[in-house]
Amino acid sequence: MANPIQFISQVRAEVAKVVWPTRREVALTTVMVFLMAALAALFFSIVDLGIRWGLQGVLQVFS
Repeated sequence: MANPIQFISQVRAEVAKVVWPTRREVALTTVMVFLMAALAALFFSIVDLGIRWGLQGVLQVFS
């Protein structure tokens, strides 16, 4: 177990190694996340509609 001063200095050294993203990279990644979420929502909505129509058709045939 290192003493607190050594620990803090090691943490600062590790944080200095971190490569932070640029503002452009953050904006681009955020846009891509929203786009992929919208595409996934659209896909699952279409699948849900297809299942609903299919199930309604089967229920109408048997009732």
